[in-house]
Amino acid sequence: MSGHSKFANIKHKKEKNDAAKGKIFTIIGREIAVAVKEGGPDPANNYKLAQVISKAKANNMPNDTIERGIKKAAGDGNAVNYESCMYEGYGPSGTAIIVKCLTDNKNRTAANVRNAFTKGHGSIGTQGCVSYMFEEKGQIIIAKEECELESDDLMMTALDAGAEDFLEEEDSFEILTTPEDFEAVRAALCERQIAMAQAEVTMLPQNYVELTAEEDLANINRILDLLDAEDDVQEVYHNWDE
Repeated sequence: MSGHSKFANIKHKKEKNDAAKGKIFTIIGREIAVAVKEGGPDPANNYKLAQVISKAKANNMPNDTIERGIKKAAGDGNAVNYESCMYEGYGPSGTAIIVKCLTDNKNRTAANVRNAFTKGHGSIGTQGCVSYMFEEKGQIIIAKEECELESDDLMMTALDAGAEDFLEEEDSFEILTTPEDFEAVRAALCERQIAMAQAEVTMLPQNYVELTAEEDLANINRILDLLDAEDDVQEVYHNWDE
């Protein structure tokens, strides 16, 4: 997506997120609970929890809220047990969509996800039908307007910490890592007090699909809006070139 403004997309997402911050904190709270139950409350010994904490901080979740979530998950044996599930499918013109969920009722979640695809004239596929089109990567976006470092200094800081790639866009820098090296790179940037517009392990499409027909645009937005409104949905990845 060279030449596209990733930061503009991030700002668009953050505007939506700010309007639904309560939902985002609930989503991250579920992820914290699952990570603590699976690997314990110490992020130094629980890679998954460290990732979720990074995501929480990138979404401006207060530290005391994060700590309360960890303590609650570690000490509450009667807490709701959430299960992970993933759905893959197609939107208009063959766009690929991956939906990751945490749920206490898989039947309910499956029905609601399927309904979102159906209402947007898409379809749920079999496991693996589109995930091969994506790569799991750590992705950090830094707005140029919020970064005091020169491009070369920022690049060397990221690469020295273990980043795979460093890309410069019109108004932002993009740093890519393996999932395993993401936390080390994020920590190195934090140490230099570099503000990050986004920092998370995500699924990046290998190729993008451009939609131009009004009907296709209406349908893809319908699917994504319905998924966004679903409490059990944690993340939605797609290869629509917005």
